[in-house]
Amino acid sequence: MQEENNTLGNSYNHQISIQFFRRWWKILTAVFVLGIIASAIAAWSIKPLYKSSAVIFPTNSNRLSKAIMGYHYSMDFMDYGIERDCEYAIQILSSKRMQQAVCERFNLMEHYGIPADHPHRLFKLDEQYRSNITVKRTEFLGVEIGVLDQDPLWAADIANYIASMYDTLCHEIHHDRALSAAEVMEGVCASMEREIDSLSSLPASPWRTKLIADKCEQLADLQTRATQTRVDKNLEVSYKYSVDQATPADKKAYPKRILILLGGSLGAVVVCIFFLLIFCPAKKDE
Repeated sequence: MQEENNTLGNSYNHQISIQFFRRWWKILTAVFVLGIIASAIAAWSIKPLYKSSAVIFPTNSNRLSKAIMGYHYSMDFMDYGIERDCEYAIQILSSKRMQQAVCERFNLMEHYGIPADHPHRLFKLDEQYRSNITVKRTEFLGVEIGVLDQDPLWAADIANYIASMYDTLCHEIHHDRALSAAEVMEGVCASMEREIDSLSSLPASPWRTKLIADKCEQLADLQTRATQTRVDKNLEVSYKYSVDQATPADKKAYPKRILILLGGSLGAVVVCIFFLLIFCPAKKDE
């Protein structure tokens, strides 16, 4: 019984594989050579792409007016951003507003060869943009902007433009928010001033004096916040530190022709072996 189990466990006979390759080695060699030729034609027909990268560190996204004007505010506006700021930066750099600005600036629809009358031109442009332009976080909370293009100079220019546009979009976002907040603050301050004036017209009493003092204290706090909001509205500062600017690459990043050659030739041999095993089984006398 033990001998039978050992026989079953070692039933594979390598002589079968040797006989198979002896029988079909000419065909397998021909397929391998044809695979190399076909892969070489495919590899050299692909236009090479060059990659350029720009790296930035987003700054602290808290209100700079507080850091400048607030005596009891601990945030240093010279600090690097934290993980939250890095995620904000990635979202802005990957946004549709950024994509639209880049596509218009570099006329990417024409550059990518997408016909203006194509029924799905916007979809194809978005697909091409997303495949060629990537934004990702680095190991140390920086943000890398990578651009692939057939022209190395274009790749570098696009990466640097995206990095510079980050400040523009951040300023627009902060300006819009601060503008709305300033309007609300001004309305609240005006209402508080009218309330104090109405209290001042009442007969003098301890409770009136205390109430007016409390209201004046609240008004002073609101006016300080309103001033900070106005500063934020008109403040034009950089929201990033530029670590590495993109430069034109002198070596292609894609395609990796050696991998295409190996994959194509070996893949052709594997497919050939598969078909031979199915449609040309070994003879019984072998």
